[in-house]
Amino acid sequence: MTRKQVLKAVIFICLVSWLLVHVTYVIRTNGHVKDRFVGFYAEKNNSIDAVLIGSSPVYPCFSTPMIYGDMGITMYPLSSNMQRPVAAKYLVEEALKTQSPDLFIFEMRMWTARDEDLLGNMAHTREVTDNLKYSLNRIRAINAMVSEDEDRLSYYFDIFKYHSNWKTLVMWSQLRTWFYEYPEEYKGFVPETEVGPVELTDAYKDTGIMPIPSEQENYLLDLLSYLKDKDINALFVITPYDVSVEEQQKTNYMANIIRNSGYDFLDMNQYRDEMGFDGQTDFNDYGTHTNVLGAKKVTEFFEKYLEENYRNILTSDHRGDSSYKSWDKAYDKWLSAYEEGQAIITYNLENGIFYQLDEDDG
Repeated sequence: MTRKQVLKAVIFICLVSWLLVHVTYVIRTNGHVKDRFVGFYAEKNNSIDAVLIGSSPVYPCFSTPMIYGDMGITMYPLSSNMQRPVAAKYLVEEALKTQSPDLFIFEMRMWTARDEDLLGNMAHTREVTDNLKYSLNRIRAINAMVSEDEDRLSYYFDIFKYHSNWKTLVMWSQLRTWFYEYPEEYKGFVPETEVGPVELTDAYKDTGIMPIPSEQENYLLDLLSYLKDKDINALFVITPYDVSVEEQQKTNYMANIIRNSGYDFLDMNQYRDEMGFDGQTDFNDYGTHTNVLGAKKVTEFFEKYLEENYRNILTSDHRGDSSYKSWDKAYDKWLSAYEEGQAIITYNLENGIFYQLDEDDG
């Protein structure tokens, strides 16, 4: 084979590989999680002040457009459903490729669960690995999250998983993700408008201590060491939910580890009265995720907490900056979503219309 033929072969292989990567991006299953990650990649380099990492309680709880509108801070969630703690470090690495956040915020509910209990549906693992752009960091995340006994090849090359989605190539909502970058209108937030009342207990007052699962403790210690080595500012939080005594004791255990490492730990369950949180009106689904009423209360409280404790770190105020017009639009959309959601929730409460649990929710 001549040198010219070799060069043509190399060019052909590179072109086919490039096409396969981008076709894979398009045919990955669509939904809130994909939109959220695609939206993050679409944000201008070094324009995000804070990154939220955690599971499904994150994206309906923290109204990032509201935080921008009230404080001028750009905050974006890299959250997914049932997000396993092992993913946290790799999501930080991914964020640092294009952003230089002043603060990383970690929601810690999933850290109280055994890893084996989070592996029942590997779709939740894929919500992390299959929503990262192709890179060495993605490979490292797969190696950490998927055991050698499983079919790692279908994770490395997820086109094998999604090849049956070819028909979505004609959908604009999918085709626009060709480069895996497309603005997300709510900046990762999801305004939930259903209501699922719950009688909140006083379990959050329990001061007992119970160790978290050993694998999660190891991941936590590794994350804390990584953050220190990288000199990264971090805040660890628990969002309001119907916590059990056992979960609260594990939360107390984590809080001790984190605070002893020099980082702040904010258990929002301890401040439910202060924020006026109401289990009868503010949950979307009976004590797990907030609706827009709960999101507004939590976000208002969190804004005050940030103002009092992190304004020396989160010093930016981008309001009025023409390069942040998309955040102005997101704030306007939040205001409309809250007004509409408040009306829907009020109607549902008055008429006894409550969230319907799926089989998977139970």
